[in-house]
Amino acid sequence: MTRPRHLRIGIDVGGTNTDGVLLDVSRSHDASDRGILAWNKTPTTANPSDGIASSLRSLLTSASIRPSDIASVTIGTTHFVNAVVERDARRLDRVAVLRLCGPFSKHAPPCVDWPDDMRELVLGYYALVRGGLEVDGNVISDIDDDEIKAFCAEARKRGISSVVIIGVFSPIDTVERQEERAAAIVRAEISGADVVCSKDVASLGFLERENAAILNAAILRFARRTVKALKEPARKLGLDCPVFITQNDGTILSGEEAARLPIRTFSSGPTNSMRGAAFLMQGEGEQRKGPMMVVDIGGTTTDAGLLLESGFPRQQAAYSELAGIRMNFSCPDIKSIGLGGGSVVRKGPPLTIGPDSVGYELTKKSLIFGGDVLTATDCAVLINPELKIGNPELAKGAVTDAEIEEFQAVVKSKLERIIDTMKTSPVDIPVVLVGGGSIIAPSNLEGASNVVKPQWSGVANAIGAATARVSAVVDTVRSTEVKTPQQILEEICKEAIAKTIKAGALPSSVEIVEMETLPLQYIANKSRFVVRAAGDFDLSRADLFESTVGKPEDHEIDSDEVTITSEAPTEEWESVPRSEPKDLDIPTYKPTVRNRTWYINETDLSWISTGCYILGTGGGGSPYPHMLLLRQLLRSGAVVRVVSPRDISNDAAVGCGCGAGSPTVSIEKLQGDEMMQAQTELYKICGRTATHMIALEIGGGNGLQGLTLSASSNLDVPCVDGDWMGRAYPTKWQTTPVVFNERQPIWSPIAVADGNGNVVVMPVAASDLHVERIIRAALSQMGSQVGCADPPVTGAEMKRWVVENTLSQAWRIGRAVARARAENRLDNVAEMIIDECGGPGAGKVLFKGKIVGVHRTLRMGHVYGECVVEGADATGAGLAESLEYKGRIKIPFKNENIAAIRVPDSYTTAADGEFEKQEDVLAIVPDLISVIDAQNGEAVGTPEYRYGLFVVVIGIAASTKWTGSERGIELGGPKAFGFDHVEYKPLGRFVPPASVIDEFDG
Repeated sequence: MTRPRHLRIGIDVGGTNTDGVLLDVSRSHDASDRGILAWNKTPTTANPSDGIASSLRSLLTSASIRPSDIASVTIGTTHFVNAVVERDARRLDRVAVLRLCGPFSKHAPPCVDWPDDMRELVLGYYALVRGGLEVDGNVISDIDDDEIKAFCAEARKRGISSVVIIGVFSPIDTVERQEERAAAIVRAEISGADVVCSKDVASLGFLERENAAILNAAILRFARRTVKALKEPARKLGLDCPVFITQNDGTILSGEEAARLPIRTFSSGPTNSMRGAAFLMQGEGEQRKGPMMVVDIGGTTTDAGLLLESGFPRQQAAYSELAGIRMNFSCPDIKSIGLGGGSVVRKGPPLTIGPDSVGYELTKKSLIFGGDVLTATDCAVLINPELKIGNPELAKGAVTDAEIEEFQAVVKSKLERIIDTMKTSPVDIPVVLVGGGSIIAPSNLEGASNVVKPQWSGVANAIGAATARVSAVVDTVRSTEVKTPQQILEEICKEAIAKTIKAGALPSSVEIVEMETLPLQYIANKSRFVVRAAGDFDLSRADLFESTVGKPEDHEIDSDEVTITSEAPTEEWESVPRSEPKDLDIPTYKPTVRNRTWYINETDLSWISTGCYILGTGGGGSPYPHMLLLRQLLRSGAVVRVVSPRDISNDAAVGCGCGAGSPTVSIEKLQGDEMMQAQTELYKICGRTATHMIALEIGGGNGLQGLTLSASSNLDVPCVDGDWMGRAYPTKWQTTPVVFNERQPIWSPIAVADGNGNVVVMPVAASDLHVERIIRAALSQMGSQVGCADPPVTGAEMKRWVVENTLSQAWRIGRAVARARAENRLDNVAEMIIDECGGPGAGKVLFKGKIVGVHRTLRMGHVYGECVVEGADATGAGLAESLEYKGRIKIPFKNENIAAIRVPDSYTTAADGEFEKQEDVLAIVPDLISVIDAQNGEAVGTPEYRYGLFVVVIGIAASTKWTGSERGIELGGPKAFGFDHVEYKPLGRFVPPASVIDEFDG
């Protein structure tokens, strides 16, 4: 009988040090030593295998342990992410991309939103072929073997053997298995091909999943060699056990899986430290209750993250960015600054610390080791010679007492600032200091209820690796027609648990750590379910062993390819902003306006896109994919013109086009030609074509459709600076032409096209309400996403009905957000937005805080729900003097936000129809209520509401086109959303948006 093994080794290969820990998991609750039998910290070697081998030998020798007693070795490394960040052509292969998309996504090719240098380095070839699914699982079209073989022939001709296959809605494809079938063809046609199926890498979000899959494919060859290099020392020392690699969420991948999906390790370093902190804080009594802030100070960077009570780090928002590339897979919410033990100290004045660092050369270059560079470690040793690091005598006289005090003040200020940024409440929170560089940190920090530096904190990252768990995620769309969401959730939880056990978890330890239900807008009886389970590694699972990794040609290791060059840079991961050209001077920038015509460029487009989502009041869908489409038109030479409503003749024909359907579908089934197809079919029965275009709604993705349709490569007409809503609303009858009611119906004839060969034309309708209902009914059979074309109105009608200058308003809002980011003034971004909308009299900051509850339900195709926000300054500071943002508010929504209402502290979610006190209503429709991410100034849509997100809630006065009549308030006000007992009271005075054309003409 095999003797059970309880010993696990964790190793973390950092840019400065390689840390190792030998842990007896059977004694992990022993308060005296936590089961830690040995630990070491050695400088990282240029070839990481040497450092790992040295660490392993030291651990085994110091603890007198036989190799046969070790159950597993788990390694954390920044190697894979560094290959991408450093844009290293030696470690990145060119990739061919095969899209199974049918007629969709043609206007946003692969790598469309990548930095130019990365796209040129990685993307070798792509093809768009038949395939893809609708959101209900029906096929857009089946794959065509001959098309795929032709793709393979071209890839072979170009010498490309790394291939990504991505299909529309492939993450929910469990029946057709189109990606897998296409992969089999590719492997048969291209000998030795590395094939990555996108569904194995990330979930819904076509472009973001594709980006992640491409990066993964680009480093596969390097990953195999690196994983072998990481495993080789264990094999040479006779360790007959599995070697794992840690992944982004604090759990493990087998070496084989890490070589197949290296992208899952990209953010594992900070996560290891946080998981190690969670382990070290077990048994610390009251200190372990509730969330904790973990501050990991390494040799080059300080990483701060919030450790939840579950023992896992808080996850980032839906999208993340690495090396300028937007992706959508799970990674921890970490903020980094350039502060570490190896940070270079310059005496000034003023004294500065970092962000540059001597990194793993600390033991050569710092003063205490005989070098000539003053580092943060030198200063720490001068402050406390008892640290027993290097020779303090070598640094004596390098800094004065006053400079030492200034050094301490700078370190304290930097740490307090990053802690404030990551806090979820103004209440002081326990702060756990870990990492070898934590020697530079003070024992007291403002904003911390107490500062804890547990024993073995210097190797917390290695402890986190040794104690890493096993996890699995199920992210799927299911029908709720027969079973309730709760019944389906229970089934999916069982699937996630079974998947976790199959991955190597001890069955008795598996638990559900994340669970979310997301009803899909405008899709009957469908919801998205996300469930994650995690458990402890089952030490008896011999089936997880692998004898080799990769292909024969990968077995010889090129040491240059796995050489440590630097630690991952500061700000490795961050929420995605819209980037501006680095040399753009925002305050002095002037758009191109000539002869009363505004010519849109990429900077204008970026700002308008940001502004549209904020004006979308939570709805309308993200403008991001539509912005990319329009940017591609501009880059291909298209001209996009905007004119003032006042300059249009009365007999002009002003057309309108929009997208209708589910935002979830729009991020996956990227737009094809449906918008133009609907326009073409409509004009066949209208008897006249449009001379101008206007957006149906400025809010969300539809805010860009007027610009796209009017482009010279499409209809080639000017776009009106205005729209029919001044915001976003969920229905077509909530538009200003319907408010004016000068003819009935307004919205017929109408045409809708699904982009897949199906067009519905309605020549006549009884009312605008019937138009809405019939189109919604058709949506479910047309893929839940269509392009709509509305009949042209006269120029005279347009002037009476239009909400003027809303493209200008979106542009100004986007400019304010860009300026706040450029000037590091995000703490005032809400006030800057309001200033662009007319100032404090025209809007106000309603609340600041974090989301503490989200409730969603699907009724009649619309997602109803509410978001609960608890008062907290975005930095976690300053609320003691600001009673205004204490307590809680709720934001009920029907696709878009309806109101902001103050609620009791004990409130969680309301029952439908609960009475609201008038005095508790901070703002309500038709006024605009927008939720903004406090960390980047971008809008947060209702599908993106999640627990723990810092937000600022703002209100903007609605146009008088809504508030100037009883009918406007009836159609767009409280009663239209079921708030029959609440009277509309304006939050401010509407200030008409200032025209860009008026300001910059000439």
